[in-house]
Amino acid sequence: MKPVIRQLIADRALLADGWRNNVLLEWDEQGVLTSVRPDAEVLALAPRAAATVLPGIANLHSHAFQRAMAGLTEYRSNPSDSFWSWRTLMYQFAGKLSPADLNAVATQLYIEMLQAGYTSVCEFHYLHHDRDGKPYANPTENMACLIAAAEEVGIGLTLLPVMYQYSGFGAQPPHPGQARFINSPQWMMAALQRLQADHPQHAGLRYGVAPHSLRAVSPQSLQELLTELKQWDAQAPVHIHIAEQRKEVEDGKTALGAPPVAWLLDNMAIDRHWCLVHATHMTPQETVGLARSGAVAGICPTTEANLGDGIFNGVEYAAAHGAWGVGSDSHISTSLSEELRLYEYSQRLQHRQRNMLVGEHAASVGAYLYRQALHGGAAASGRKVAGLQVGQSADLLVLDQQHADLEGKQGDQLLDSFVFSHHGQTPVRDVMVGGHWVINDRKHRLQETSLAAYARSMKSLLA
Repeated sequence: MKPVIRQLIADRALLADGWRNNVLLEWDEQGVLTSVRPDAEVLALAPRAAATVLPGIANLHSHAFQRAMAGLTEYRSNPSDSFWSWRTLMYQFAGKLSPADLNAVATQLYIEMLQAGYTSVCEFHYLHHDRDGKPYANPTENMACLIAAAEEVGIGLTLLPVMYQYSGFGAQPPHPGQARFINSPQWMMAALQRLQADHPQHAGLRYGVAPHSLRAVSPQSLQELLTELKQWDAQAPVHIHIAEQRKEVEDGKTALGAPPVAWLLDNMAIDRHWCLVHATHMTPQETVGLARSGAVAGICPTTEANLGDGIFNGVEYAAAHGAWGVGSDSHISTSLSEELRLYEYSQRLQHRQRNMLVGEHAASVGAYLYRQALHGGAAASGRKVAGLQVGQSADLLVLDQQHADLEGKQGDQLLDSFVFSHHGQTPVRDVMVGGHWVINDRKHRLQETSLAAYARSMKSLLA
């Protein structure tokens, strides 16, 4: 029996070598692209996207449960309100969620991500235990809820269980608000093995690990986790929060004798499998060192702005040819274009100039941002989602060419408009993940039932 080949012809598509017309895309039963042919002859039976097609992008940093917190911390709870006072409120909220709540919130969030143009997500997950801090009978209870949400919605998932041991540098004991997070390298590896048995990895599901931060793990436990991980899967992605706050950097210097990024680069085998999330406060030497390592900088502009973290030194990092991608992190926004736009605007505010982030051979800011986020997100996810090319997942967006912001625009102008000129509804009309349409005419088949379940959970959580 001959394999069934799926097909789509795009009027215009963004490929690895630029914009091309009449692009015939073919993919197999696993949703992997087997042929990408520009300037193809019109095939009467092949469906046609009479519009612009873009490769889908991976959201490289997500704490799904924090979607339910959006709007709940925008009041002054402390005379010197900061990330650290916000974290106290976050711990209080995290202590309330049940597995059912987590599933409802994640399902709603993942639908919103798809509608915004993300086709996969890296879930940095640390709600491991029950609300009283005691282990579930199934230690992967909450992780199974996230996998179920992603699979039902149809978004690609890289699940990153978080190792969390301490409340601060120097192995400070965890406090009660962190009781749901605490574990060990042994717990982490047992959880991964159980996940592998219960939910085998496939094209849409990938596993990695996330040592939470250098302040929350010891150098010894970090090395132990990495050693065991490489024996289990040498290609598994590793994500870590780092240098998000000035206090974290200063505390790291005191405890480790070096700033966190410098210490990590000097003491761990940092390579393309790593994603350093935030990396907001780096020295020039750290900036160049991170770029040369091949690791991805995980930039979360809307969350970093919301928390008052600071501004990533993007111009210097771009000059050093560093890899980066974007994540929606705490989900005060789930808009892909807003993350990209705010990243560029942060550089304009920092340097008091315009059009700061561009490639060496083109002047389009939107094109640079989109392409870099595509490749950085793919690397951080550990999945084959690096664009519309053979061997990659058939993940794509169809833009509404009649949208007011896109009418009459071609090539990189479309990307500039996608990133910088949203008015009204999103220009993302349809979304495909792994060869399956998951958003049609801006709608997801589950959006009404999901929104109702999300509202019920929110009513219960806020009661």
